[in-house]
Amino acid sequence: METSRLAEATAALETTLATLEDAGVDPLYRLGGTGAALLQGVDLPVGDIDLLMSRREEVDAVAAALSSFPCLYAPAWLPESQQYFARFEVKGVDVEISTVERETSSDCMECIGRGPWEHFVLVPCGRFRVPAIRLELRLATELLRDRPDRYEPLLAHMARHGYDPDLLDRATIAHALPPASRLLPR
Repeated sequence: METSRLAEATAALETTLATLEDAGVDPLYRLGGTGAALLQGVDLPVGDIDLLMSRREEVDAVAAALSSFPCLYAPAWLPESQQYFARFEVKGVDVEISTVERETSSDCMECIGRGPWEHFVLVPCGRFRVPAIRLELRLATELLRDRPDRYEPLLAHMARHGYDPDLLDRATIAHALPPASRLLPR
């Protein structure tokens, strides 16, 4: 794994969490996207840190707490993606804070419905333990987007370290994809 990417992502996330703590802001959140995979040991390119919030008010509270950092996108509703979104630059890394407000009956989507709130692991990030969305949900997203530069490292990591085949299959089926456990040893 490229140590500099991990170090940069960890430093930005730890600084963000320390800033929130200092401001007394304690949102219900999940770390998603490539940042979540990187902190779980997957070697892949990371462009930003994605923090999924449960409510718009939490996005606003986090944005207020991060106001000393460059604001790249002020909190706003994005109707095309059905999310309330903000972006800040923290230690040279984009930190994106958002809700995703689409409904689904599936519990296996990475950013919508109850999936990210039910399927996560706690990963260390400096002195913090961060709730990161499980790799099975991330893999399904990358397979849907057909991004081999992202899904191949996820597949390799999961083949070496294990995975939940039922969760992975439910996640890929929720995206109308074939069951992905066929791509990995059981």
